Amino acid sequence: MINKKIHTVQEALEGIQDGMTLMLGGFGLCGIPENSIAELVRKETTNLTCISNNAGVDDFGLGLLLQKKQIKKMISSYVGENGEFERQMLSGELEVELTPQGTLAEKCRAAQAGIPAFYTPAGYGTEVAEGKETREFNGKMHVMELAYQADFSIVKAWKGDEAGNLIFKGTARNFNAVMAGAAKITIAEVEELLPVGALDPNQIHIPGIMVQRIFQGEKFEKRIEQRTVRQK
Repeated sequence: MINKKIHTVQEALEGIQDGMTLMLGGFGLCGIPENSIAELVRKETTNLTCISNNAGVDDFGLGLLLQKKQIKKMISSYVGENGEFERQMLSGELEVELTPQGTLAEKCRAAQAGIPAFYTPAGYGTEVAEGKETREFNGKMHVMELAYQADFSIVKAWKGDEAGNLIFKGTARNFNAVMAGAAKITIAEVEELLPVGALDPNQIHIPGIMVQRIFQGEKFEKRIEQRTVRQK
C-alpha cells in the first residue's frame, strides 16, 4: 500500500536548501502552510525565491521569512498588506516579480500539467509583456508565459490520507490546488491525516499522485487578515 506519511515537519521539509525556489499555497492568510513556514524560519533557510499570491502580513505567514530576510525574490500578485515587504522592495533588498493573479495561477497549473508555456491576453501592452513573445489569436494579442519551475511546492489542506489524497475546505483551496504537483516535490500539510480509504473518493480535490510527502500539522492559528463588520 502507498504510504507518503511523514511524522514531523522537520522530516517533511528535508532537502530544502538555501537558494531554492518554493511554491507556497494560500491567499493572504487563508490556507497557508503555517507549520512549514515556521520550520523554514527555524531552519534559517535563506536566499529563497518564493512563488505565492502574496506575502502574508508583517508578523505572520511569509512575512515571518521576510522579517528574517530569508527571501531573495518574491513572485506574487498582491503585496499590499505587508509593510516590511514594501520597505525591502523600495530599498532594493528584495527582488519582486509582480504577475497578474490569473496568470500566476495558470503558470502554476501549467507546471502541474506538464505544459511548458501558454498564451494569455493579460498584460499585453504593459510592462508585464516586456521581453516576451506575443502572438495574435482571433484578432486579439496574447503574451506567451512560461510555466513555473520550482524545487518544492508546499500546500495546505483540510484533510488528507496517507496516500497523499487531499480535500480542501472552502476558500482555503485557493492556490493550493494548482500548486500541488507543480514542483519537483510537493509537501502537503494537513489538519487531519487519515488512513487510506477513509476519504470519500468523490470528495477528493487533489489525487495522491500529485503529492510526495504528507504530514499532520500540530496547530493552526488561522488569523483573519482584515475583519470588517457592518455598522448598526
